[in-house]
Amino acid sequence: MKTNQLLSLFVAATLPLPSLRAEDGWINLFNGKNLDGWEQHGGAAKYTVVDGVIVGESVPDTGNSFLCPKDSFGDFELELEYQVDAALNSGVMFRSEVFPDARTIRVDGKDIKLPADRMHGYQCEIDMDPKRNRMWTAGVYDEARRNWLYPGRLGGSADQFTEQGRKISKPGEWNKLRLLCVGPAIKIWLNGEPRADFSDAMTLRGRIGLQVHGVGKDKSKTGLHAKFRNIRLREIKGEAKSAAITDEKQTSNILSEAEKAAGWKLLWDGKTTEGWRSAKADAFPNRGWNIQDGVLAVNDNKGEESTGGGDIITRERYSSFELVADFCITPGANSGIKYFVQPNLSPIDKVTGKPTGVGSAIGCEFQILDDARHPDAKLGRDGNRTIGSLYDLKTAAATKAPNPIGEWNTARIVVRGPHVEHWLNGAKILEYDRNSAAFRELVAASKYKNIPGFGEWPDGHILLQDHGNPVSFRNLKIRTLGNQ
Repeated sequence: MKTNQLLSLFVAATLPLPSLRAEDGWINLFNGKNLDGWEQHGGAAKYTVVDGVIVGESVPDTGNSFLCPKDSFGDFELELEYQVDAALNSGVMFRSEVFPDARTIRVDGKDIKLPADRMHGYQCEIDMDPKRNRMWTAGVYDEARRNWLYPGRLGGSADQFTEQGRKISKPGEWNKLRLLCVGPAIKIWLNGEPRADFSDAMTLRGRIGLQVHGVGKDKSKTGLHAKFRNIRLREIKGEAKSAAITDEKQTSNILSEAEKAAGWKLLWDGKTTEGWRSAKADAFPNRGWNIQDGVLAVNDNKGEESTGGGDIITRERYSSFELVADFCITPGANSGIKYFVQPNLSPIDKVTGKPTGVGSAIGCEFQILDDARHPDAKLGRDGNRTIGSLYDLKTAAATKAPNPIGEWNTARIVVRGPHVEHWLNGAKILEYDRNSAAFRELVAASKYKNIPGFGEWPDGHILLQDHGNPVSFRNLKIRTLGNQ
């Protein structure tokens, strides 16, 4: 099959699909008649087939139950429809594992003890209970491992996710899920609308499972139903994998309707230099930066700061705002996202703090760094030059969880008047007040000590730093906020 035909399938995923043909590569995981080819793990919920539908029924005094095809899958596209009682939590496991014996696994430096037959891994959540005001269907929960990933540590605003979920979910009706997994990239749609979108490489192959969540000892919740139908999957290989990667590029640097309604704007259009210029000139640099396939990248210049293309800044200035940006670094790389940038101020030497002719423009910086390889991680004070930190001033939380080198991370910077927050992959890792005595003490002990009023300016530019290392950016979005 040709690539353009595959792309058409990705784009048209929200439309009714024609009858399946063998050459499409799709397989029906459920034959519509019985549970041949499926097996149950975990709890003792009841699974039956009624009128071409898999019906899971809750049972008290048992744990989470999972009905699974016997095969495992790596890169794939999965589609199904579900209908779940409002009082019952459910979900679809994917790239998950289950062991016949009890084991201990190590995740994020912690030992997790798993009993025998305990399914664990990624779960596309089905959560449509308006009473809890948490419409998180098509988010991703890491069952028995790291808990919420999206919204959570890997991206997504919980409030915005609920707001969108409320608009597109159909409680009490049939809803459609679509999952696309290619390498570390995970994308999920609900009723044709994009929901989760992140990268994570903890498990790249595993089982699929239809969950009936445990209800504890509450006998009043006996007999609640989670129903599934039209379950089909297509493994992605070769040409289809290339098409899926192309699809990811085409869905970057765009705004959803929910984002537009919430006041978001693209800070970079994904194609041109519009809205950006050199920090030292009115034009965009004619070298040192590269735009390709929806990615804005700094070229390699052997780690020399601002001697290639140099920093770039927005043409507009911002005061109170929320900024999100995806970034991907190479081994040993150094870069940053600066805000409240004042291009009229001379760069300063990072050792002496004195003005210098060559260097980065002045502003507050969300540090981007390979902490394991770049020497800056050991400079400054108490790790205040490591990834996510307020560069040379305040250290990011030790609980921060950057993705591996070569994978995309998401930075989020929230400024409401004097209050500032740094977020990395959905988790808040730092906050401070620009007008506080504590902040001024940090400045006095930093390389910025000789800059009057550093960081307390009423507004400034957004900056992407050229530190001479290959670093990529995409999905730069911003919205203005009030001061309160």
